[in-house]
Amino acid sequence: MEPTRIKICGLTRLADAELAAELGAWAVGMVFYQHSRRRCPLEEAEAIGAALHRRVEIAGVFVNPSLTEVARVSEQAKLTLVQLHGEEGPAFCAEVARRTGARVVKAVSVRGLFSVRELERFHTDFHLLDGHAPGLRGGTGEHFDWSLASARRSKVPLIVGGGLDASVVAAAIAAINPYAVDVASGVEAEPGIKDPERMRAFFEAVEVPVA
Repeated sequence: MEPTRIKICGLTRLADAELAAELGAWAVGMVFYQHSRRRCPLEEAEAIGAALHRRVEIAGVFVNPSLTEVARVSEQAKLTLVQLHGEEGPAFCAEVARRTGARVVKAVSVRGLFSVRELERFHTDFHLLDGHAPGLRGGTGEHFDWSLASARRSKVPLIVGGGLDASVVAAAIAAINPYAVDVASGVEAEPGIKDPERMRAFFEAVEVPVA
């Protein structure tokens, strides 16, 4: 069985992104949703993309964006992954891939079995199952019922997020065996600011060897 990859999301500082890469992250993520507490300034996203390009996957998180916005930010921040966390449909996801050249992650906040089944319509590069909290799009600090993931029939690689931290991530991996795990609040000192010790503990819990 391949080791589970790690995506560190909600980054707003180059120093935190550099540490994530040093620890062995598969991907680093910046949020571009205007209502997020972890929204990353574009200037910092550009610095992260320039510094870590070709070292890790550079992900941008969007909620119901325009194609123009996604294309512009993708080019400026050197995104290799575009994560769509809103009501975007399959055709929009396909157009994002065509316009940006990035791989596409379609995310849903799991509120029940129907949320998992909803992803079956999306033939994107990755699916992401996230926790649900009213009024929030990702970074909820809430995990979903992991048993629901067993209803998924798609062969699209699965990323799992939602309330993961060093204390529960091993159990989530054992329950779901995802391609990758996605963490934001579980490794933070405060929204958008990562805690180095919590980050190290998370990587150790996933058993990714430290570089």
